[in-house]
Amino acid sequence: MPIEKDPDASQPRARPQRVSDATQTPQLSATVSRRHFVIGAGGIAASSLLGAASLLVNSDDEKAKIEWAEHFQTHYRLMTDVEKAEAIERLERRYSKQYGKDVVVSDSPAQEGVLFGYALNIQKCIGCRRCVKACVEENNQSRGKDQETEWIRVIKMEKGEFEPEKMHQGYPEDYGIQVGGNAYSAAGVVLEGEHHYQPDVVPEDDSLYMPVACMQCEKPPCVKVCPVRATYREPDGVVVIDYNWCIGCRMCISACPYWARPFNWGEPKLPKKAMNPNTHYLGNRPRMKGVVEKCTFCIQRTREGRYPACVEVCPVGARKFGNLLDPQSEIRQILDRKQVFRLKAEMNTYPKFFYFID
Repeated sequence: MPIEKDPDASQPRARPQRVSDATQTPQLSATVSRRHFVIGAGGIAASSLLGAASLLVNSDDEKAKIEWAEHFQTHYRLMTDVEKAEAIERLERRYSKQYGKDVVVSDSPAQEGVLFGYALNIQKCIGCRRCVKACVEENNQSRGKDQETEWIRVIKMEKGEFEPEKMHQGYPEDYGIQVGGNAYSAAGVVLEGEHHYQPDVVPEDDSLYMPVACMQCEKPPCVKVCPVRATYREPDGVVVIDYNWCIGCRMCISACPYWARPFNWGEPKLPKKAMNPNTHYLGNRPRMKGVVEKCTFCIQRTREGRYPACVEVCPVGARKFGNLLDPQSEIRQILDRKQVFRLKAEMNTYPKFFYFID
């Protein structure tokens, strides 16, 4: 092989020779072969998937056909009307067979000129948690000790006040104390209350109750962080989830400042007899393992002109619901006339869930 002098090096180096296509080196040939192999493998994989799909379509196994179709269906918002009808029909067949009853899956859209809002009178709430039970039953939430899902949480908070006799009971017990004595008891109402309580009688003395659920934010942080847009805001203000599109990353749970999104770590346990057959695709239809779920203002009811289940069951009438765009609605009357506040308003999420006092 000819040798030439490299002016920038102390040692001579070999001049590279051209290699014709007919005399490629073994390394280059191997690279080309691997490339063709990958391309060929991709074609084989695609052919295999199409073949499997063809076999399942022609199969008598109804469950296999439905699962295949559900797995590869597109995002609900991107579906055509025909695709939505097919998806709903698949779900109705599967749920009816699974739970032994005629299950209806609605796809009722948001109504024009409607923006749902919610108001809760925290002076009236007695902490009975009937709203929680009604929500669980209406929205087909998981039951049982291993995994019990509740979209509504009622927080019990103690009432207290600053007492003068505790001024010198802090630590250390002398003037110039660093921790005041009123720090060791309830002093005013704070949100750090008790989330799980089982009283014999409600309301308990010296306690206040603050129910918390999804705030249906006008600027929902959960929607911003979802990497696959599985959760989004509907035109009537309800934030929903396409359960078939959720990948279970739980980023929305981290972004939500209201603790309003539970995750199904296991397969939800929904008894057949307790299953509510009146469902909505974006609402209370049975969920699966590995997805996030949340309150949807009972859109299977509210889009049909009914109240949410929690509003109907409240024994003291503390819960109100209506159209925020209607000046004559009950909720607008409350917002105009009562002392109203929103939880964590400083987060700029603009909740449509309001708290008020008389």
